[in-house]
Amino acid sequence: MRINVKNLLVAAAAFVILASATAMAQTGFGVRAGATVDPDQFHFGAHYITDDLLDRLHFRPNLEIGLGSNLTVVAANFEFAYRVRVPDTATSLYIGAGPALNIARFSNDNLSDTDSGGGFNILFGLEHRKGLFGELKVGTIDSPELKFTVGYTFR
Repeated sequence: MRINVKNLLVAAAAFVILASATAMAQTGFGVRAGATVDPDQFHFGAHYITDDLLDRLHFRPNLEIGLGSNLTVVAANFEFAYRVRVPDTATSLYIGAGPALNIARFSNDNLSDTDSGGGFNILFGLEHRKGLFGELKVGTIDSPELKFTVGYTFR
């Protein structure tokens, strides 16, 4: 089955934006970048963080694009995270999880193919009150195995 990558990218981006806008009032939009293991890639993207859905539980949808290893991977991640404040500091720890839609396009000199699949991510992070964060994401099913990400949330 042939997949139109441009249409899927537009649909995924629209879904992330609409889902985050309707979840609750946004508390931050941000940017992110990092390294991915299996496939070995550089990735970059954007995210939203909503107000509390429940006590310290946030919806954190994000869209990431990975480049490298003859692949381009677009990941639309629909993750929830629970924030734990570290006493007497301006930092918080968070742990979360959520489903993902992953679209991968393989290309080399003679061949090109696109595939899509669902995945699931588990994430751990440390964030500063002013917006800087670091995150480790472990993926299953069709998600990349491991992602190290740093980013900034504009508040």
